[in-house]
Amino acid sequence: MPVAIARAKHLRVSPRKLRLVADLIRGKKVAEAKDILRFTIKGGSPMLSKVLASAVANAESKALEKRERIDTDEFVITKVLVNDGVTMKRFRSAPRSRAVRIRKRMSHVEMTITNE
Repeated sequence: MPVAIARAKHLRVSPRKLRLVADLIRGKKVAEAKDILRFTIKGGSPMLSKVLASAVANAESKALEKRERIDTDEFVITKVLVNDGVTMKRFRSAPRSRAVRIRKRMSHVEMTITNE
């Protein structure tokens, strides 16, 4: 049972927004997940599709090393973790000569696909 993992770090989208898209593809087959990501109108969907493409390429690379033939479209996305990354802190002027903090959040994504 081959397992392929792909990670992306420091993605410039907040984890809360990215988890909405990750929940759509968790547990789906790779071919179905590609279609879902292609037609989802969310900012995080191109980023998750890149991570999915990387996981598929990692699975094909593992199979090539072992001289096996696999159909990556039949793989299932078993795990998609979206964690907090580094938060950039910026300041913006506010009324009465004050400054307010703006937090620009980042995400770390880990995706696992298996042949089930």
